[in-house]
Amino acid sequence: MRLLTCLPATLIALLGAAQPLPAAAAAPGSGQAHLSEEEELAQVYGDKSSVSIATGSAQPLRRAPAVATVITAEDIAAMGATGLDQVLETVPGMHVARAAINYEPLYIARGIYSVNNPQMLMLQNGVPMTTLLTGSRGTIWGGYPVDHIARIEIIRGPGSALYGADAFSGVINIVTKGPADIPGTQLGAGGGSFHTREAWVQHGGKLGPLDVAAYVRAGNADGARSLVTADAQSARDKVFGTRASLAPGPVNTGYDAVDAHLDLALAQWPQLRLRTGYQLRYNAGTGAGVASALDPVGKERGERMLADLGWTDAALADNWSAGAAASVMQYKQRITTDLRLSPPGTRFPTGLFPDGFIGHPDTSERQLRLSAHATYHGWTGHKLRLGLGHDDLDMYHTATFKNYVFNPAGVPVPTGPVIDYSQIQPFLLPQRRTVNYVTAQDEWQFARDWALTAGVRHDRYSDFGGTTNPRLAVVWDAALDLTAKLLYGRAFRAPSFNEQYGINNPVQRGNPALQPERIGTLEAALAWQAGQRLQLNLNLYRHAMQDIIRGVPNAQAGTGATFQNTGNQHGKGLELEAVWEAARTVQVAGSYAWQRSIDDASGQDAGYAPRHHLNGRLDWRVPGWGMLSAQFNRVADRRRAPGDTRPKVPDYTTVDLAFSTGRLLRHCEFSLALRNLFNADVREPSLAPGAIPNDLPMAPRAVQVRAAFTL
Repeated sequence: MRLLTCLPATLIALLGAAQPLPAAAAAPGSGQAHLSEEEELAQVYGDKSSVSIATGSAQPLRRAPAVATVITAEDIAAMGATGLDQVLETVPGMHVARAAINYEPLYIARGIYSVNNPQMLMLQNGVPMTTLLTGSRGTIWGGYPVDHIARIEIIRGPGSALYGADAFSGVINIVTKGPADIPGTQLGAGGGSFHTREAWVQHGGKLGPLDVAAYVRAGNADGARSLVTADAQSARDKVFGTRASLAPGPVNTGYDAVDAHLDLALAQWPQLRLRTGYQLRYNAGTGAGVASALDPVGKERGERMLADLGWTDAALADNWSAGAAASVMQYKQRITTDLRLSPPGTRFPTGLFPDGFIGHPDTSERQLRLSAHATYHGWTGHKLRLGLGHDDLDMYHTATFKNYVFNPAGVPVPTGPVIDYSQIQPFLLPQRRTVNYVTAQDEWQFARDWALTAGVRHDRYSDFGGTTNPRLAVVWDAALDLTAKLLYGRAFRAPSFNEQYGINNPVQRGNPALQPERIGTLEAALAWQAGQRLQLNLNLYRHAMQDIIRGVPNAQAGTGATFQNTGNQHGKGLELEAVWEAARTVQVAGSYAWQRSIDDASGQDAGYAPRHHLNGRLDWRVPGWGMLSAQFNRVADRRRAPGDTRPKVPDYTTVDLAFSTGRLLRHCEFSLALRNLFNADVREPSLAPGAIPNDLPMAPRAVQVRAAFTL
């Protein structure tokens, strides 16, 4: 009952009026005669063995024309994960690094690394979570609560032929729980190290003619106070003889969080579905500082509101079906306590900043996305899909508060108290971008055991023009237990608004003439059912990146840099996966990824990403007790970027333990997770040339306890 008092009264009233779905219900608004294609495949192959992200419609995972991974709610529970990043670290070929600013997660796939990680497209129920300022999820992303995730589908490799911009190194689609995934009303709470606390309530049921799923969560944490021994201000102190640096000192990773989600479907019209979501992150700390100088006082707030209406695969006429979707996302970033780019006592050649070098950028944006597709089944052996769409991407508000201006040489000059410079020297003016696109895809079963998928998408941007990205995939069922794939695709990454339109910042100036980054990838994959209890997957790839967006020094001005399309990179690698049912109650799963990414200009390693990544998990179902899971994660051989003379980033190995009762206690579930059991010194690389010379320290040993009760 204590949990209920923490939740909005309106939701409690809704939950009280709703009735649970019958146990046999298979989908929102669907009886057994109206199962979707994806749900029918899940009944035949199991939920983990079908995927829809590869083509836009469900199909068996082993035959999907992509290198894909599916992680289910059961997988998440077995590994004892309490955060999205813990889950994604287990994906072969993917490593979750961190940025200094806000300790933002960077989802690094196949060695492709950048400051804000805009090359990885994050979707929630098929809707991009991309923010316009940086092109990533936003520096105040904060993840998604795992207790409301039904499944996660991940593609490694290019996806622009289907998903357009930023499906460059991969695509992650978070599928939230619907009415059929939540058995009645569930109350939950958790807590653990670093003063972490959370409580949630979720419900799946019927409300009159509607199938309903509702979820609300609130939580907060002080965050791990891992120690940074030296920062950017430490070096500045040596130059000017000051003692302003707060290093050695802890990182600032605390936060407060609220999440809410509502999923509605009409029982009489199951193809129509409305989802709404709300995500608030406030009192969010600055990590190791927005300018790599420790800032223990700066606080940020990110608010994301999302609504999407989907109409899926409704029959129109003989051999024709169609679907459409509309979504709107509102995102606001606010600085609630001024950010200290450098601490009090900072000195520049232009003067002293007694209160610190302070910046305060605010943004508001609205994204409207419309799409439609039609599928034709009347051509024997073919499934032809045609689509079109329109995106209206509007950053309608920007504001700049600070206590400095830049002189002509690009050096900050102290101006006294913090004031509003939005009309005097803004960091960015409001901007708007529109995108129109068309897609075509054919899935051709040209022989009994052979399938060819060919697709192309053309995007026309209002600011930088058009880009066309094709894909081609051949899938061969070589034997009953062996499937081979050969894949080729191209993808692009659109310039962010900061890269194109940033102004009054001589350190990094925008460039309206920027063109998108481009990549071409060739892949070969084998899926082998080596025995009744052993599954092996092997993926090989090569890629080449062009027109990489980087800051280039301003030779004439003698200071700062301007974003340019410069530099190329190529890479290759392999990913090996194995799942072994060692006994009826024991499963062993593991993966090994190897990659080499080379900067073409220097011929050296591109840096930051691990060359070797090994992950493994053992699950033991203890009869009458629950699931005991042990997991290890080895990250090794991370080289420095060209020009960074520091030794390579130290390797590390972590071991985690988790125990979950599952549903063995009928209405109650209990879980315990121990992270980094042996307290390994885990560090993620700081940017070259090393403003934080000893890299970014991660959390030490931690414990998390969770309990849930189903009414």
